[in-house]
Amino acid sequence: MSVAALDLGLRAQAAAIAAGEIDPSELLDAALTRIEQRNPALNAVVETFPERSREMLAAAPPGQLHGVPIVIKDEWPLPWRAQRFGAAELMAPTAPRESGPYRALRDAGAVIVGVGNMHELGAGSTGNTSYYGAAHNPWNTERCPGGSSSGPAASVAARLVAGAVGADGLGSVRFPAAYCGLTGLKPTFGRSAMEGHHMAPLTTLIVSGPLCADAGDCRLLGSALFGEELVAGDAAGLRIGIVRDDVSEDVTAEVGAACEAAIETLRAETGGEVREISLPDLPAAALAAIMITNSESMSGTRPEQLNRLDPELSPIARGTLKYRMLLPAAATAQALRVRAMMRRRLAAIFEEVDVIAWPTIPAPAPPLDSPLVELPSGTHTADQANVRGAALANLTGIPSISMPVGLSDERLPLALQLQAAWGENELLLDAAEALERGNERRWVESLPPLAEAEPTEA
Repeated sequence: MSVAALDLGLRAQAAAIAAGEIDPSELLDAALTRIEQRNPALNAVVETFPERSREMLAAAPPGQLHGVPIVIKDEWPLPWRAQRFGAAELMAPTAPRESGPYRALRDAGAVIVGVGNMHELGAGSTGNTSYYGAAHNPWNTERCPGGSSSGPAASVAARLVAGAVGADGLGSVRFPAAYCGLTGLKPTFGRSAMEGHHMAPLTTLIVSGPLCADAGDCRLLGSALFGEELVAGDAAGLRIGIVRDDVSEDVTAEVGAACEAAIETLRAETGGEVREISLPDLPAAALAAIMITNSESMSGTRPEQLNRLDPELSPIARGTLKYRMLLPAAATAQALRVRAMMRRRLAAIFEEVDVIAWPTIPAPAPPLDSPLVELPSGTHTADQANVRGAALANLTGIPSISMPVGLSDERLPLALQLQAAWGENELLLDAAEALERGNERRWVESLPPLAEAEPTEA
């Protein structure tokens, strides 16, 4: 069969398999072939296991993703492969085993075709550092693909697969979605499959989440991760809250213009309204989220472990791991108070608006070799600038979604982020689909140069 079937979206692939129009075994072979062809330029997939994938397909139940190839982040163990977190060494031992996302995909009939690269230890928003080497952006392979779910996002953007599973602890689904021109959903905390993650018993921030071309595909893959259907609804009369502060204003002109246009398109398509809201202390919220994730990651760490760190770990990773031992408990306690304050504020805000909208990223994907961004306030690291708008959702547990809303002059994706009240995952998907209708799916159907390459026969 032609590998052109891989260019179909997740829903279309699943429907075609169910209708007998696509042979899933041929689709799997085509996906493996395309990974061989396109992945060398991307380093998005760090391992494939054809025989294991064929075994999954042979045993696949007739679920909503029957026979559909999926990439899963290196943050999740599989029965035949331990997770590595893109790192030379982990502080806690890992072993092959089932994980919640693996079981969710298996039970939905999906086929895990490969493991996606990720930013080392999940500790960055760029994807430029990994034990496996940097992942690359399909829009420009010299640019960052975003992190930490870098490989999953690059895999979908390059049409190696139509869907991938990432994890989001401080924006790690939304950043790569934004940099790679995809839709990425960060679910409400505790709602999506997390079992088997080494931080699952400890984290109050990390969630699994889908990365797909559009909101409908995210709805389908998210339904598998949630274990129940995310029912489509109506975003009519959507009340959109906007914040006038650094998160929305300290961005490049292209980002600002694209997001303002997208907000107006969303308002018009839903017959809604835009309201300016006040959300003080966003910088404190970002710091609190960083403090909490570092504190939670310390569990079980002993000084002697830190003195034996693998020299293949990056200097930043080694420094960060040691820095965590110096965090005062009083600072973590203060971070938890900030969380409580922000949850109260959001509860009041969501009585007045349905969603909060601001840019996912303040600037397009920076160079891999120098991940810096130039903003009105000056030069910043991408990590420093990105976390300002993303961390709030992780700190408070609310859902958030990133959607493509344009391309820069250098043809790099631009993205808008929506956040909603606790549990309103379906509303975010409804709003994202409304935006897609309003812009006639222009951006969700845009392809990077690498994905526009002429398909070959499998």
